[in-house]
Amino acid sequence: MIKGTPELIAQRREEIINACEQLYRTMSFREITLKEIGKITSFSRPTIYNYFETKEEIFLALFQREYDLWNEDLTAILDGNEKLTKTELSEKIAASLAGRELLLKLLSMNNYDMEANSRKEMLTAFKQSYGRSVHLMDLLLEKFCTDMSTADIQNFIYTFFPFMFGIYPYTTVTEKQRIAMKDAGINFVYQTVYELTMSCLTRLLGK
Repeated sequence: MIKGTPELIAQRREEIINACEQLYRTMSFREITLKEIGKITSFSRPTIYNYFETKEEIFLALFQREYDLWNEDLTAILDGNEKLTKTELSEKIAASLAGRELLLKLLSMNNYDMEANSRKEMLTAFKQSYGRSVHLMDLLLEKFCTDMSTADIQNFIYTFFPFMFGIYPYTTVTEKQRIAMKDAGINFVYQTVYELTMSCLTRLLGK
């Protein structure tokens, strides 16, 4: 059982998640271990096991936090505008994702393994944050795209959310990948997160 005040518990969980995020800026998921995470926290590595049983649980908590931050952006669009054209809505959604590079990077990972190696209560908490994103998108479409039917909105969600999994790999290309594509004869056209997302949204929503 975890000892300490709720504030201390929350603080230590946040420190562990922050350490994971810091490492993930320069290291791959495979390279990051609980030992590496423990090196940049203010407490001993064994203490991490009081809060997270696996590396995947820490990444899942980081993933959940990124969804929560995006949910704040979506809520701001919903509450901060009385009326938006489809183009204006597309621009705002695209801009919100352009500022969530870490969320897109996490989406491009093998989420199956991450979820499989996390406890049910942590997976449920993550799914609640993800579900909130889906619900907010539903509300945005209902409010600003009044010509869309329930079926249209559902089709949008089941197209756009899977599309998000591929945004990061298509907008973040290493020099090694550029050279390999050139050698393979692939004429890769670089696009930003905003440009790629706008292109998808324009096709899904129209103008």
